[in-house]
Amino acid sequence: MKRNFYLDLAALGLRMPIGTHLVLHQYTDPEAILLDGRRLGEVLVETAERFKTPMAVPLMDLTLEKEALLLAMGVPAEQISQYHLAEPPATLQAMPLTPRMKASCEAIAHVAKVPSLIPLGMSIGPFSLMTKLLADPITPVFLAGTGATPAEEPDVAMVEAALIAAEKVIVIYLEAQIAAGAKAIIVCEPAANLVYFSPKQLERDFAVFDRYVMEPMRRITQLLANHDVDLIFHDCGELTEGMIKRFATLGAAMISLGSSRKLWEDAALIPKDTVLYGNLPTKRFYAAQFSVAEVERMANELVTKMCAVGHPFILGSECDVLSVPGSEHEILGKVDAFMHCNCCS
Repeated sequence: MKRNFYLDLAALGLRMPIGTHLVLHQYTDPEAILLDGRRLGEVLVETAERFKTPMAVPLMDLTLEKEALLLAMGVPAEQISQYHLAEPPATLQAMPLTPRMKASCEAIAHVAKVPSLIPLGMSIGPFSLMTKLLADPITPVFLAGTGATPAEEPDVAMVEAALIAAEKVIVIYLEAQIAAGAKAIIVCEPAANLVYFSPKQLERDFAVFDRYVMEPMRRITQLLANHDVDLIFHDCGELTEGMIKRFATLGAAMISLGSSRKLWEDAALIPKDTVLYGNLPTKRFYAAQFSVAEVERMANELVTKMCAVGHPFILGSECDVLSVPGSEHEILGKVDAFMHCNCCS
């Protein structure tokens, strides 16, 4: 799409949560809906209408690609959530879409039939998927940062093989979402953060970060560009300015960062034609002590300071707003608070 679509939404003062999980869990059978593409598509439409946004945002469920990869490798379904690779994965000849993936693609196709809405896709990023596949990804990433090679360190070889497999699975799912009609895709790399990369190593150079995070992301960005699909890049982890500067080079239509970041300061690191999105701490919305008044205060601060720096901005959630049993009404009330508060502009 044309970049002006996102810039115009920012200029109009759009506010939106990533709120599909909230709407889905208002139904009595959310697990059944996840496997029914038509009904899931109706939830995406309902969510967009509920929060008055032209972008229909899927669930931010970053488990689908791991499930698909491990099923293709023959891992029993009941073991997948806790399963970690014991040896480098063999090259996959094929990877069938799981029922959840098929339903998600059917939901995108359903949204694509609604003229007023833009269907978005969703994917985990290669590095973050790799971290889900290994029992201990931190040590080999650190070793690679010291200069250890796959030939010298089997654990480094495991990381690099897992990264290759992760990227292949992600590309298969991205292509399926694009074929279904996605016009933009949110790619989530929350593990590209200071938990997995040594700050001291990054002070010296970003070689391992570039190799493990940026190079796969650049290939994914090019894949999307080849299909005229926009990148919305998301990373809610603890980040450095150097990381953000690198993310800024991806040319994303939007960049979404977590509440640990001050977006009005990060705006100086990001091109003016990339909209910043976020970053209210919606992970805390379930907590009674995190009041509606505090939500309104933070929303007002964000909007005021982003207006002052003059960077295109959409007020929203730091990541998806989860429906927590027993706290649904309170969470929705806090979302409505930032959607409707009289923020300065």
